[in-house]
Amino acid sequence: MARTIAIVNQKGGVGKTTTAVNLGAYLAWLGKFVLLVDLDPQANATSGLGIDHSKLTQGVYHSLIEPVSFREIILGTHHQGYKLAPATPDLAGARIELVNLENREYKLKNSLLEVTNDYDYILVDCPPSLDLLTVNGLVAADEVLIPVQAEYLALEGLGQLLNTVNLVKDNLRPELSILGALVTMYDKRNKLSGQVLNDLRQHFPYRVFKTIVPRNVRLTEAPSFGQSILSYDAHSVGGKAYQDLAQEIVQQENYVY
Repeated sequence: MARTIAIVNQKGGVGKTTTAVNLGAYLAWLGKFVLLVDLDPQANATSGLGIDHSKLTQGVYHSLIEPVSFREIILGTHHQGYKLAPATPDLAGARIELVNLENREYKLKNSLLEVTNDYDYILVDCPPSLDLLTVNGLVAADEVLIPVQAEYLALEGLGQLLNTVNLVKDNLRPELSILGALVTMYDKRNKLSGQVLNDLRQHFPYRVFKTIVPRNVRLTEAPSFGQSILSYDAHSVGGKAYQDLAQEIVQQENYVY
């Protein structure tokens, strides 16, 4: 069965989708079969892999709300072994439509049962909020990866996120664990970045990845070309960082918090 990782932070602009897209690409590069689930109505992960979400007729929304097979919505990417369950504009309405549905928190988990044996990893790119879509992502996951921006106020709201994760763990998904926090947009020339990293390592009650993702222009450019950093510029410092992250996760596949 797939190892399902929800990539979550309710704060926007922390490198969440960048992490989802590029971690998936490098896991596939390492020979793993990977599915990226774009659970964010902004569909940045979908467009970041070169797919125009406005032209799609079905996506994650249709599997959650309508009787559409999850396998039917999955698309290929430019990377061998790397597939995408895309977001479409309809997904924005799911937040409201899910409210009155029975077992609403389990919709994604139940949909993924159909394909969980097809992949080694399923990555869920959650929206930058703590709404029903994010709860669905957490309930469907085995582990949570939290990108944390190396900037002022980056740790603010982390407590709220951990409380939400613990509520899901206590009430809906007892097996859920924290895989760790990933420091992103790190600038070694900036003393504040170093302070945020130190604070996180001292006060975050779970693991902090050894890999640190630097602030890198090539990482920000890649999505505009519909490419992962692996295909856009694998030799960049951003590419090397996500290669290291993928290797760090694969090496600790049996690690349990």
